[in-house]
Amino acid sequence: MEGEIVNRVANSKLKVIDLEDYYPEGKRILFDIKDWLLEGLVLREKDFRASVTEHDWSQYQDCYVALYCSTDAIVPDWAYMLISLQLQDYSKLTVIGSLEHLESIIYTSIISDLDISDYKDIPVIIKGCSHKPVPANALVLLSQRLKPVAKSIMFGEACSSVPLFKKKKM
Repeated sequence: MEGEIVNRVANSKLKVIDLEDYYPEGKRILFDIKDWLLEGLVLREKDFRASVTEHDWSQYQDCYVALYCSTDAIVPDWAYMLISLQLQDYSKLTVIGSLEHLESIIYTSIISDLDISDYKDIPVIIKGCSHKPVPANALVLLSQRLKPVAKSIMFGEACSSVPLFKKKKM
């Protein structure tokens, strides 16, 4: 075998974006309010407010919190608002919904703040595999954000990427 082995990917203008690199550290907590409801179903305002007042909110310091109710109770919006106001001084972010929804909201913020100028007129691969919970919605938002600037967008790994978009030549 003659000649030197050349890594064409490393020598190309191709850039890889791995959303896992942007994963913010912090514990994720799913906060179920059912225990603060009468029989898990009925919100009694006085009792609910007492539970909110007596709760130790400091345990959520620097955490990401998703509020939800695991029963079929009808929970008024103000109840979640009341809890979120208590969490505001401690948590990094509080949302209503599942942990998946929480991750989606976290990444929405990250992607909207991402400086995409480094990807102008170059081919980009959005890395697919990750060990951290990167929501599919984040991949969609990132691809949409990159489309106006990137020369092309692919998904996967450099050795086996799926082409998604290629800017038309003018």
